[in-house]
Amino acid sequence: MGDARAQLDNLAWDKNDGASEISQKRLRRRDTCELAASIAGQKFGRKATFTPPLIIGGYNILYKVQVEGIVSDVYVRLPCPDWVQFPIEKTLQEGATARYVKQHTQIPVPELFYYGEKSDLGPFMILQHVENRGLMVHRMKMPNPDPDVSSVLDPNISETVLSNFYGKAARCLLQISRLSFDRIRSLSKNDDSTFSVTGRPLSKNINDMLQLLIFQHSDLVTTKDDCRNKYVARQLFRRLAKDHRLSSFGFADDSWSAQSQSKSRSSRLSPAPSNELTYAGPTQFILDCPWWLLLEVPESWKPGIDDWTKVYGMRLQTWLSAMERVEKDMGSETLPFCLSTHMRESWETGRFWLNYAAKNSWAFDTVFWKYLDEKFFGTRDDDIATDNLWGTRVNLLSEKERAAMELFMEWKMQDKKERILVDWDAEEAKQRLSEVLFD
Repeated sequence: MGDARAQLDNLAWDKNDGASEISQKRLRRRDTCELAASIAGQKFGRKATFTPPLIIGGYNILYKVQVEGIVSDVYVRLPCPDWVQFPIEKTLQEGATARYVKQHTQIPVPELFYYGEKSDLGPFMILQHVENRGLMVHRMKMPNPDPDVSSVLDPNISETVLSNFYGKAARCLLQISRLSFDRIRSLSKNDDSTFSVTGRPLSKNINDMLQLLIFQHSDLVTTKDDCRNKYVARQLFRRLAKDHRLSSFGFADDSWSAQSQSKSRSSRLSPAPSNELTYAGPTQFILDCPWWLLLEVPESWKPGIDDWTKVYGMRLQTWLSAMERVEKDMGSETLPFCLSTHMRESWETGRFWLNYAAKNSWAFDTVFWKYLDEKFFGTRDDDIATDNLWGTRVNLLSEKERAAMELFMEWKMQDKKERILVDWDAEEAKQRLSEVLFD
């Protein structure tokens, strides 16, 4: 299917890069660094001094600060402007989650001294500085001197070493799986120091969609048939969700989960391995085997997603063995369910791909047509060209949906010619969306 990752809007990407570069120059200025130190000084009530260098990574910038009378340094952490779409919500939700995880698990979490939405530099966190011997990923990845190249699992890594690393991650994941909530939302800290799930469930995917335009104007489609493929896939996936056919897909025994109980719901923390956006998501998400076993996402794997699937299937056995070992060590009576069993089932049934497509917009189309379509709608002829996949399922759409498909295609092909950035008005956006959803 060619490149498995859909194109981002390069105009929006360049615009954000430019704005971010300007913001980061401001954040690197000496007076800004001293202002970050003063935030720590105000909170601790002591003299505080910035100590370079500062760290920019993920969606945050961190200022290392020495506080008088405190043995270890602290970090003042701010969300990066232009990359983070909801900086206040992100900071408050991450702060609440960090404290909740520290209170209810044995996962090593740096001390979070203070966090809030107001300071001279906006929303902030003040964290304990913890010395470490480097990231685990640096011991697992294929050596490459280029820092801009994505990390990929070293194919020559020792099985013993890999099993040990997987075991450490499995131990953390098992503890997170114990944390249960009554709804899908983000954690908030209450005035009485208790916690509740009341915030919007912000994910990395949502942040990136908004950052790069939720109605992607440029670079979304390559041809008319590519556009039709994307349209049909999304209409069918949305119908599956409305018909409640996604929540139970891939479960051999569904007597315990939220979807089997008509009057109750449950959710689990959904951790992001490379960024901090975390929320209480559907329980079935944590029952999937982790996508990050190979470090690189499937849609960006070289030479292609089929090879990713083959390599992943082999490494998954190492992960499951490590998970089973940790489950035995922790004692099954302390766990809500046997995670390794559900993870194995997730891969074998294709539930892994269902949830991956739901969470990753730019991988959706490849995953849908390659791993989901035939599981839900039956086999296709082997000789169907990629450009004509939509034609095998267009008969499943309603008459209104089929008519709207051609209008949508013409709309996107015109966008392709214009190549402009559009600042959408909220009401106009709602109207445009209703033209293809029919709600």
